[in-house]
Amino acid sequence: MKDYEIVVGLEVHAELNTKSKIYCNCRNAFGLEVNSQVCPVCMGMPGTLPTLNEKVVEYAIKMGHAMHCQINGVCKQDRKNYFYPDLPKAYQISQAEVPLCGKGYLDVMVDGEMKRIGVTRIHIEEDAGKLLHDEAFAGSLVDLNRCGVPLIEIVSEPDIRSSAEAKAYLETIKSILQYLNISDCKMQEGSIRCDVNVSVREKGAAEFGTRCEMKNVNSFSAAVRGIEYEAKRQIEILEAGGTIAQETRRWDDAKGMSIVMRSKEDAQDYRYFPEPDLLTIVVPEEKIQALKESIPELPNVKLQRYVFDFGLSQTDATLIAEDVSRSTLFDACVAIGTCKPKSISNWILSDIAKYTNGTGKRIEETALTPEHLTALVEQVEKGVISNASAKKVFAVIVEENKDPVAVIEEKGMKQNSDTGFLEQLAKDVLAQNEKSVNDYKNGKTNALGYLVGQCMKASKGKANPGIVKEIVTRMLNEG
Repeated sequence: MKDYEIVVGLEVHAELNTKSKIYCNCRNAFGLEVNSQVCPVCMGMPGTLPTLNEKVVEYAIKMGHAMHCQINGVCKQDRKNYFYPDLPKAYQISQAEVPLCGKGYLDVMVDGEMKRIGVTRIHIEEDAGKLLHDEAFAGSLVDLNRCGVPLIEIVSEPDIRSSAEAKAYLETIKSILQYLNISDCKMQEGSIRCDVNVSVREKGAAEFGTRCEMKNVNSFSAAVRGIEYEAKRQIEILEAGGTIAQETRRWDDAKGMSIVMRSKEDAQDYRYFPEPDLLTIVVPEEKIQALKESIPELPNVKLQRYVFDFGLSQTDATLIAEDVSRSTLFDACVAIGTCKPKSISNWILSDIAKYTNGTGKRIEETALTPEHLTALVEQVEKGVISNASAKKVFAVIVEENKDPVAVIEEKGMKQNSDTGFLEQLAKDVLAQNEKSVNDYKNGKTNALGYLVGQCMKASKGKANPGIVKEIVTRMLNEG
């Protein structure tokens, strides 16, 4: 078999969380009674006139800045003509030649290395309605609540070379949308979905292969499976001497396969022309710049900083960077500078995550402060208290605005690190446990854990376990 290379391009559709739809005042919300959030405009009634929602333009420009796009301050909207039962106008208002956001790029991390993926464009458009299929009725019913929900479509260059890169790209886009607070990204509600374009070619070939598109893949894991399946399918056809047909396919995640829907349309099939009922979009340069300055440090930038500056693993760095609450706490704790970033990361991803998951609270809804968390971690790093004791202190400070050092004093949790006291303690324990001492000397190394445990028991848990282990190990080896 020849050595093939996968070439992937992604079209990500993200619903924007504006209060109203893109061209009318109807409420933009999911899960409401069918056909209850509609008006003549979003139902496509003849003679109605759309009015562009300014927030949609602002949100799209923010995403454009986040993906290093050229912002086109002057652009237009176009009619994309096609028939589908949930598209009452038989056309969709979108953007063709001049999108709001032009060429850009996104840096993502894959296996600890940075990969730059080009962005062709980001444009605004309206969503279509939704077809409902149910055994309770024959055929399908149409819910037009989603008609006119504002979308941005993010089109990548064909720079993706594996399903892992595709997943990293999608996850990065999702976290950026959430950081900018412009989309809720609820995949189960269709707030973010993607079309996947896949082709294969022999490694080293200059030309791309014929691509096939899988429509409306609604989970990142499904995108991974779809890419791997489609690449394998195309390679098998080429190896058998066949040719790839350019077509649109539907990914059936339950069956783990793609199914042909229709031959792939090209741009000319949509008969684009300028939308006559909407004015040219003109965004002043000072507005574009102000939107750029409002953008916080984004998760893909944080991820690089956490890995390369603080030595976190890519997995840990991602779990912190993609969550605004976690990254805010982490950055504040690191800025205090009294304990190791890795120690802070461990607490955020273990005890704090367990607490927030169990209570349903966000970190900012608890009594925990960066100052108190770093003070607690510092006490553990200095050996003042054990990890077990620290968990008990954490249970207090996450609920009450108390200084952890004061809690340690109140509860008498300080470890005893007096080497003289601990050496005498170790001598007594070794004298009382001759069998375990002999077991250790005869190669049964697990006897060490037992002897350290006995020392801890004799000290009623007050001894510093690290120092105790060092003393006991030394005494056993000397004896």
